[in-house]
Amino acid sequence: MKAAIVVFPGTNRERDMAIALRGVTGQAPAMVWHREAALPAGTDLVVLPGGFSYGDYLRCGAMAAHAPIMVAIREFAAKGGHILGVCNGFQILTEAQLLPGALLRNAALRFLSQDCFLRVERNDTPFTRHWAKGDVFRTPMAHGDGNYIASADTIRMLEDTNRVAFRYVAGDGRVDEGDPQLNPNGSMNAIAGVFSENLRICGMMPHPEDLVDPLMGGEDGKPLFTGLVEALVG
Repeated sequence: MKAAIVVFPGTNRERDMAIALRGVTGQAPAMVWHREAALPAGTDLVVLPGGFSYGDYLRCGAMAAHAPIMVAIREFAAKGGHILGVCNGFQILTEAQLLPGALLRNAALRFLSQDCFLRVERNDTPFTRHWAKGDVFRTPMAHGDGNYIASADTIRMLEDTNRVAFRYVAGDGRVDEGDPQLNPNGSMNAIAGVFSENLRICGMMPHPEDLVDPLMGGEDGKPLFTGLVEALVG
């Protein structure tokens, strides 16, 4: 599997993502600078990692959504390419309208850097195939603008078409949208990640790449990357 990680000014999680991908593919992913006009030939997966692209000016991800490389990424998406956006990458995907909704300031209006629990809402996608539906896993979060919001019609559509990827929950899988301990940023319906209509684009706020090795404190996030490799290579 050939993966390409897109790097914008202010990106700071590209090396974490590279470690996670190299651990399951055995090869280093390509690093693609935001001014490039094309993705590397044969790219199977594009990853938009976390950070503060363009210093988060205007809105988080707003400027990155109009970077030169995004033309190639939109074309890649239109052809059915697989894309993973984590944290700032999720914000960029919503700003680029490759995923629905928006990420606003956390409900408590403060930056959150802590562990959280996510529940897997479906396991028939390349991103979730190594979990069972309903599995709960621990993962770090680090963001100030992770409050997922969308119109009532969009939320209804996401729920009715089973396009919620991950949800913030308690360790036992319980959901309580109004409990700041369980839904730290206040996201609507406790949504932590969503899929595109064709299930080939996934955006999520927490960082599974930061738990892929025992030396990191656990391997809770590794199934996402293992599943991607199997899906895209097989």
